[in-house]
Amino acid sequence: MPTKSTTRSKSPGYRCAECGWTTVKWAGRCGECQAWGTVAEIGQVSARTQASSVSQPAPVITDVDASAATYRPTGVGELDRVLGGGLVPGAVILLAGEPGVGKSTLLLDVAARTARNGQTVLYVTGEESAAQVRLRADRIDALAETLHLTAETDLGMALGQVERIAPDLLIVDSVQTLSSAEVEGSAGGVTQVREVASSLINAAKKRNMTAILVGHVTKEGSIAGPRLLEHLVDVVCQFDGERHSRLRLMRAAKNRYGPTDEVGCFDLTETGIEGLADPSRLFVTPTKDPVSGTCITVTIEGRRPLLAEVQALVARSATSQPRRATSGLDSARTAMILAVLAARAKMDLTGMDTYVATVGGVRLAEPAVDLATALAIASAVLERPLPPQLVAYGEVGLAGEVRQVPEITRRINEAERLGFRYAVVPASPNGPGTLPNGFRVREVGTLSEALEAVFPNLG
Repeated sequence: MPTKSTTRSKSPGYRCAECGWTTVKWAGRCGECQAWGTVAEIGQVSARTQASSVSQPAPVITDVDASAATYRPTGVGELDRVLGGGLVPGAVILLAGEPGVGKSTLLLDVAARTARNGQTVLYVTGEESAAQVRLRADRIDALAETLHLTAETDLGMALGQVERIAPDLLIVDSVQTLSSAEVEGSAGGVTQVREVASSLINAAKKRNMTAILVGHVTKEGSIAGPRLLEHLVDVVCQFDGERHSRLRLMRAAKNRYGPTDEVGCFDLTETGIEGLADPSRLFVTPTKDPVSGTCITVTIEGRRPLLAEVQALVARSATSQPRRATSGLDSARTAMILAVLAARAKMDLTGMDTYVATVGGVRLAEPAVDLATALAIASAVLERPLPPQLVAYGEVGLAGEVRQVPEITRRINEAERLGFRYAVVPASPNGPGTLPNGFRVREVGTLSEALEAVFPNLG
C-alpha cells in the first residue's frame, strides 16, 4: 500500500529589506530596526547552489599583484587625508551629507583635478541639469577636456555611458535619484537603492574603476536607504558643517584602505571649496590686547589637534530665572561646569545670565574643553583677562578635579607651532613629556589650582 508523503511546503515567510529581520507573518513595521514598509515576502526557498568547476585554482596571496590597488592622489589634500592617501582603483566610496553642505561642489572639483591628471572622468548628475552643473564648473574653475558630464536618472543609460566612455573615475550625484526599469519601486526606495548600488559596485569592480556615490541623509543625520548600502561599499564618508559657518568637516566612518580617525577640514567660499591645512586660525580671534572671558583650548578631531577659542559673557539677570545659553558647546556639560564653579570654587553666579560660545562656528564635544570653558567663565566673572599666549585643556569632574586627557604631547606641539608659550594641563604621573624650547606647562589637579595658576592672589 503506498505511503502518504510527509513532505510539507515550507512557509515563505517575510524579511525586512532594511536589516534582514525575518518573521512568519507580515508586519507593516520591522520588529528589529523599526522601519516602516520594508517587510516583504521572501518566496519559496530554492535548492542549494552546487559547486562549479573552476578554470584555475586560487593563487597564493604572495602571488597577487598589489600594484593595481595603489593610491592615486586627488589633488585635494584634505580629501586624501581622510581616504588614507587618495583614490584606489576599483573602490566604491559613499559620501553622505546634508543638502547644501558642499558635496557636489567638492566632487566637481575632484573630478576636474583628476581629469587634468590625464584620467577620464564621468560625472552623472540626477538632481541637476547638465547646464546647472556647467555653471558651477565655470564658477569654481572645474573644466577639463576628459571630464564628461551627463544628466541621467535611468540606471541602464548611466551604465551605458560607463561602457561607452570607460572612465577611470565615476561620480554619481546622487545614488537615490537613479532607478532601474528592471526593479519595481520608485527612485530612492529601498529596493531601487539596493539595485542601483549593486549594479554600480559590480561595474566598478569589473572595470577596476573608482566610483564615488553621493548619498542623502535622514533627519536624524544617518545615511538614507538600506543599511546594506554601507556594508556593500568600501568607504563611507560623512561631510557636515554648520549652515552659517564656512567650515566643513569630513570623517570616514568606514575605510577598507586606510584609517577612520582622520578628519578633513574645508573652507566653503564663493569660488568653491578649498582644503584647510591649518584650520586652527579660523577658530581663534586675533587680538592685540587681552580681553576677559576668552580662553584658548586644544581639541582633538580624529588624530588632528585643533586650536579653538571659548568665549564667555556673564551679566546681571533682569529676571528671576537667569539665562544659560551656549553655542558650539554641549549645554548640559556647560551647566555642570557652572555648578562646579559655584560649589567647588566658591564663585558666586547667583542671578547672573551666562552666555558661552565658540568662535568660527566650530562644535566642541570633547571633555578636554571643560577646563577652558571654566577659565573663560571665571575670567568673565572676575573681569580679569587670562595671561597672553595661554592654552588650557582638561576634563573637569563634579568633585572639582581636573582629569587627564589623551594626546598631551600633540596638543602642546600644536599650541607651540601657533605661537603659544604657556599651558595649563592636568597633572600626570609621568609629566607632560618633552616640551618645545621656551614652552612652559603648569600641571594642576583641581579647578581651584587652575584658577590660582592663571589668576594669582585670587583669594
